[in-house]
Amino acid sequence: MLVPALGMQFSDEVAWSRNDFLIFAGMLLGTGLGVELFLRRSSNRAYRLAGVITLVTAFLLVWVNGAVGIIGSEQHPANLLYFGVLGVGVVGAFASRLRASGLAWTTLLLAIFQTLVAVLAFVAAWGSAAPGWPWDTLVMTLIFTVLWLGAAWLFQRAARGNMIQ
Repeated sequence: MLVPALGMQFSDEVAWSRNDFLIFAGMLLGTGLGVELFLRRSSNRAYRLAGVITLVTAFLLVWVNGAVGIIGSEQHPANLLYFGVLGVGVVGAFASRLRASGLAWTTLLLAIFQTLVAVLAFVAAWGSAAPGWPWDTLVMTLIFTVLWLGAAWLFQRAARGNMIQ
């Protein structure tokens, strides 16, 4: 929270409002509480690491999407589809009761839906007016998909009782 506050002192490009700081603080608090939940829920290191990766990835998805957008600019309406991706994660977490096997499937679905949004963007040429199109969307999709798949793999290991040494 200090970085944007300092950035505002030295550049007009960083222009956060009070609401921006409150939203960011809420995101940090929610992610921190979620991490604490995963760390207390199991002593299995694979489960813990998968939970942290999942929450940090969700945090980054909201932050990047809100700050600069993944499809075109942050103002492009197609970026709202990423909240649907996160909705899949919330529903899956509740449905699985945070059990590792269910979370493995949930994070796999997150990777699939993350990729599906990008495919829709490419087919519909959403964001094609942006200077980095389509590479910016492709690279961001690849990064988030790899993170979701990594979490899915770790949750699957935890479901099988495999510990990380």
